[in-house]
Amino acid sequence: MGVIQRQSISGVIWSYIGVGLGFITTAIIFTRVLETEEIGLLRLLVSYSSIIAIFASLGMNTVMVKLFPFFRDPASGHKGFLGIALVVSLIGFVVTSLGYALLQPLIVDKAKESSALFVQYFYTVIPLTFFTLLFGLLDTYYRVLFNAVKGIVYKEVAQRLLIIVAVGLYFFAIVDFTGLVWLYIFAYVAPSVMFVVSLAQSGQLHLRPGFKYVDETLKKSMISVAVFGIMASFSGVLVMSIDVIMIERFFDLSKAGVYTISFFFGTLILVPMRTMGKIGSVVIAEAWKADDRTTISNIYTRSSLTLTIMGLLLFIGIWGNIENVFHLVGDKFTEGRYVILFISLANLADVVMGMSSHIIINSHLYRWQTYLLVFFAALIIVTNLLLIPIFGIVGAAIASFLSKVLFNGVKFWFIRHHFGFQPLSFRHLWLGVIALGAWYLSTLLPALPNYIIDIIVRSTLLTILFVVPVYLLRISEDVNEKVESGLKGILHFLKKT
Repeated sequence: MGVIQRQSISGVIWSYIGVGLGFITTAIIFTRVLETEEIGLLRLLVSYSSIIAIFASLGMNTVMVKLFPFFRDPASGHKGFLGIALVVSLIGFVVTSLGYALLQPLIVDKAKESSALFVQYFYTVIPLTFFTLLFGLLDTYYRVLFNAVKGIVYKEVAQRLLIIVAVGLYFFAIVDFTGLVWLYIFAYVAPSVMFVVSLAQSGQLHLRPGFKYVDETLKKSMISVAVFGIMASFSGVLVMSIDVIMIERFFDLSKAGVYTISFFFGTLILVPMRTMGKIGSVVIAEAWKADDRTTISNIYTRSSLTLTIMGLLLFIGIWGNIENVFHLVGDKFTEGRYVILFISLANLADVVMGMSSHIIINSHLYRWQTYLLVFFAALIIVTNLLLIPIFGIVGAAIASFLSKVLFNGVKFWFIRHHFGFQPLSFRHLWLGVIALGAWYLSTLLPALPNYIIDIIVRSTLLTILFVVPVYLLRISEDVNEKVESGLKGILHFLKKT
């Protein structure tokens, strides 16, 4: 796990800087500057562009991760693989953009007054899709070159700084809402431009397509992986986006805005996994190529334990401060209280399973990841259709929770049955007990008069109550190493001062 650890630590640091900026943007600035329907619109535009970009890529992101080991050759510019990916995806973008424009009557319910704002900005999805597509390709390219951090810096930090600037200009009436929308789109453009500049400076911007290196056997493999990659990626993105789209269809943009803000808090739990997964997927692909099952099993077990520790700490931090959350974002978002709970629990189910999806999709049984994701997507659509009319926006969160628990249970069985890997142990149960105990003890602390001070004190208490037992019981050697390294660094600093 050496490469994964080094990249993950750096990635986590940058990711949490990005999370801090995202918190400022989403929880503080958006909730104070924008109306709920305006928040809902921005989220809806991103949701549609994310889904369309999957089809536009024609599966090249998955092909890049799975088959790049067969192209890896710095001397030949990696056999022109980047050029191949860009040409194929450009064709996909043209086709999907035309399809999106032609399907406008089906996508937009013009009879709904709440859809008027979406109708006005309907076509902004097309440029947003292009740069979402381009960023995804270039980020994946950097990852297969074993540099997962650069994409995190550009997307999690640079992009969010630009969004803060855009909303600030809107707040001070320097631009109107239309100007804000275009500046918001520019924030998605900038990371792709940064990638292009960085690739050019490092001599890795090999734009000439290397189709001559693709023989008939490799071509068949690429097409097969691409088809299943589209299905898998589409199902994965659909799961992340369908709830907002369905809430807008059932209710309005305002409800979608409330859900968006609440959803943000629940997704904080996934940050460590997303970072670890970026480089972990590449390492697992290389290990499968070498049939190194010991390395894969080790990554699976250790990632599950480490991510469970991080996920539980974040969960009790969020739910332990739930009253403070609504002091922060305002009363108009209180409807999202249990959205935060169920989205957090849903994401905990993901982190406990560690790198399971990466293990399946990079194996010879990668097609099954697609089948599983299609099943998951169908499940979440059905549960949303059943639960949103009954429970409103909380129904969408419950649907995510139930679907993810079942989905991860099936993945657990699949990996154990086919590969013999199993990441869970009694240490996971101990972590659950410690987390529950830490949360309960924190509830005994009375609310402090100032909610900012309360957040600081309560979060510090929760961290101590959780981390100390985890460290003393030596539940994770990886975590203990990092804690000890951190303590040594602090002691060294104190001695110098």
